[in-house]
Amino acid sequence: MTDDAILDHVMLRVEDLETALEWYTGHLGYEETGRWEAETFTNVYLAPSDGHEQGAKLELTYNHDDRTYDMGDAWGHIAVRVPDGELERVYDELIEDGVDEYRPPSENPGYAFVKDPDGHEIELVQRDHGALFSIDHTMLRVEDADESIGYWTRKFGYEHTGRWESDTFANYYMKPAGAPPEAMAVELTYNYDGRTYDMGDAWGHLAVRATDLGEYWEQLQTRGAPDYRDPESCDWNYAFTKDPDGHEIEIVER
Repeated sequence: MTDDAILDHVMLRVEDLETALEWYTGHLGYEETGRWEAETFTNVYLAPSDGHEQGAKLELTYNHDDRTYDMGDAWGHIAVRVPDGELERVYDELIEDGVDEYRPPSENPGYAFVKDPDGHEIELVQRDHGALFSIDHTMLRVEDADESIGYWTRKFGYEHTGRWESDTFANYYMKPAGAPPEAMAVELTYNYDGRTYDMGDAWGHLAVRATDLGEYWEQLQTRGAPDYRDPESCDWNYAFTKDPDGHEIEIVER
């Protein structure tokens, strides 16, 4: 397959860049793979050193005006991979290394959660593939599961690769057709009680790769994707659309 539609990165906003970088490089072993210094903000890209070429990166955005952020509840978490059978060991090592205890494996059979310094939740999931702490999925909360699944299927050609249904909610996993297992998935979480969500501003966006930005943008417009920030308005560096719940999706040329 081409790189088209592979999830390139997930962006989180942070209030102290050096503290955030120290946390991700020190505890998760991430390495800086790129940086963009603008007049008013800095973007830093991080990934495991042995990550897959189609694996997703983490983008940390620091705004220079020292603003604070509202986490909201429309954004859920990122999930990072740990080897099968080693969840408790990895979690205990993180806690011993100074990560604050949040939701241990004993409370969540099969997974666990920690938080970064800005309060973003990081899920630890067991996988038989992917580098240690590589990003497995990003969870977004949605108000209409049918509409959201249809959006990712119609606009980006994603496939429904799995689901987990409980008494009160369901998780639906979406990936591009033909994507390797190491690629990041979107986890759409739908709560059955009809609740609505606050987007907040601590969560930024997902980014989707395109081999040709202009052609891919035209394809999205043909498929009815919202025209939020077109390539021309972004100096042909990238573009943005939105999903039905208002989550921003960046299109980047790779």
